[in-house]
Amino acid sequence: MYKLIERFAGAAGLLLIFGATSVAAGTLEEPTGPVLLTISGEIENTNGEGTAAFDLEMLRALGATEVTTDTIWTPGTITFTGVELKTLLEHVGATGTEIDATAINNYTVVVPVEDAVEDGPILAYEMDGRLMSRRDKGPLWLIYPYASNAAYRTEVIYSRSIWQLDRMAID
Repeated sequence: MYKLIERFAGAAGLLLIFGATSVAAGTLEEPTGPVLLTISGEIENTNGEGTAAFDLEMLRALGATEVTTDTIWTPGTITFTGVELKTLLEHVGATGTEIDATAINNYTVVVPVEDAVEDGPILAYEMDGRLMSRRDKGPLWLIYPYASNAAYRTEVIYSRSIWQLDRMAID
């Protein structure tokens, strides 16, 4: 049960009190480190002008998931660590049906929101326990669990596996 305490002007909306914790509806914490990812478009929760910006610690705070798989781009089997795409989209309150995922070099792919399922793709920030540099396809790489499901070993899925990801627009 919550009690409405105060209404204030601006994009933040309503200030609500849940027990002893106050929350501004739709507001995410601000990044304190370098921003690795910016999400815009059809999202409900932001920390900027219609955008949600994330640093590494904010991504880690969403919960780490590991995917151990081989890829067509790397030798051997690798353990990737990151946040599930499903969790990230839920966190920002994504309401669209498509993700325009864009890399640092402006390469863009379209990823259906329906790909964001439990035990599905992750936004990886570590490869074999090390942060990924730009040279290693980082700092963020959308990785599907290719080895665990034959449905993820298709040209369509490989084309969605964007590396050096830094922007997502939800449409």
